[in-house]
Amino acid sequence: MQIYLVGGAVRDQLLGRPIKDKDYVVVGATVAQMLSAGFVQVGADFPVFLHPKTHEEYALARTERKQGVGYQGFSIHASIDVTLQEDLQRRDLTINAMAIEVTSLTDDTPLTGEVLDYYGGLDDLANKTLRHVSPAFSEDPLRVLRTARFYGRYYDLGFTIAEETLALMRQLVHSGELAHLSSERIWQESSRAMMQLSPHVYWQQLFDIGALDDYFAPLGQAWQNTTVKETVQTALYFAGQMQLNLSQRWALLMASLDDALFHLKNDAITAARSISSLGQSAKVPKAHTQFASLFVEQAQQLNNIDKLNAAQKIDLIQACSAHKAPEKLSQLLVCSHTFQLAKQHRQMMLALNSFHAIGMEDIEAGLRGPEIGAALRQARIDHLDTQHPS
Repeated sequence: MQIYLVGGAVRDQLLGRPIKDKDYVVVGATVAQMLSAGFVQVGADFPVFLHPKTHEEYALARTERKQGVGYQGFSIHASIDVTLQEDLQRRDLTINAMAIEVTSLTDDTPLTGEVLDYYGGLDDLANKTLRHVSPAFSEDPLRVLRTARFYGRYYDLGFTIAEETLALMRQLVHSGELAHLSSERIWQESSRAMMQLSPHVYWQQLFDIGALDDYFAPLGQAWQNTTVKETVQTALYFAGQMQLNLSQRWALLMASLDDALFHLKNDAITAARSISSLGQSAKVPKAHTQFASLFVEQAQQLNNIDKLNAAQKIDLIQACSAHKAPEKLSQLLVCSHTFQLAKQHRQMMLALNSFHAIGMEDIEAGLRGPEIGAALRQARIDHLDTQHPS
């Protein structure tokens, strides 16, 4: 019997990041041996056991074979003959397919500390690349979401997705396999991605490969408008930096559905209905949907607190139930400020682009002294007005 620390714990240890959960693979053991050692078996589909004291997961080495649709359409084969290399081959990304052997079932001290890496995970960590382990990646549609989530998780470290892996992700999207994922699993991955430092990256990646169509179609449609997409992505970026909670982040994402926030055609009531409908189809917890709906319904008032009269302030308190939960009003105000900051940031980034777009070659030759600065300034103003009129 050999026991290995595997997956995320090895990856994050190598990256110098905190280890949240430890998972182990046991090679050469039987179910009876695990039970006799005091482990508790969980799950009927494949042999995974909980440590009697730490409750960490220990799984018998196994292989998988695709037999049906979706992420559940696999047959599992676990036996004492399955090797560590075979077990790791079924994993999604090379950086998640490394292992370190530990002493025993009751002692997780590394034997030597050597990283067992059959599929190039160490190189991909060094090169900051998310790459699939094998072509079997395309058999599991959940891996599209997981890869996008890992991209968002390590985006601040400079990671990118390998082109060949992106091709497999697009292939999975176009095959219709994502439609076989349960809404619960979609939300599980998406909510975890939302709580990362760069939550916007997950949604941008899914949008880029067309993966929003099955469960988040209204969002995908709204993001066809560049102003909406870029503003909301910036708001999510700030939400990550400011460590906003999940309801606040979801509300900022759902602001995409409120055309009124972008001076387009619909109203807040229509947007709230769209948010509610999407929330039901995507199995979003009701508390997040209600908060997002309240945010878009009260966005105009929240953005103009200093201009509200006494009656309007009392009405806002009533609408937000702030008399019962004052923290909700505070969270809504933070959302409003974050969204306005995103709009202002985007406007200034467009202005900065116009500033850099104009150089000496764009003004009249032969100008001297202050005339040069004045001409550059005016040309930049004209460029901004032309490209992005107010």
